[in-house]
Amino acid sequence: MAHTAAAPAPLSSPAVTKLPIRTILPWAAFFGLLMLVLLYFVGAEQGATSLLSGAGVHEWVHDGRHLLGFPCH
Repeated sequence: MAHTAAAPAPLSSPAVTKLPIRTILPWAAFFGLLMLVLLYFVGAEQGATSLLSGAGVHEWVHDGRHLLGFPCH
């Protein structure tokens, strides 16, 4: 009894498209600024550095503060 095997198909790699830095830079700057704003609201929006009055922001990000290791009380 003879077993025949098909020849393996040659592997081809997908074409890599290079993105120009001018395309990526505005998005990277936008998301970097967004992350800094979020880090401020989670980490520092309370007490003497508070931009908004009241404890609303503190209550919304309270669990996130503890998860990230920021002291809040």
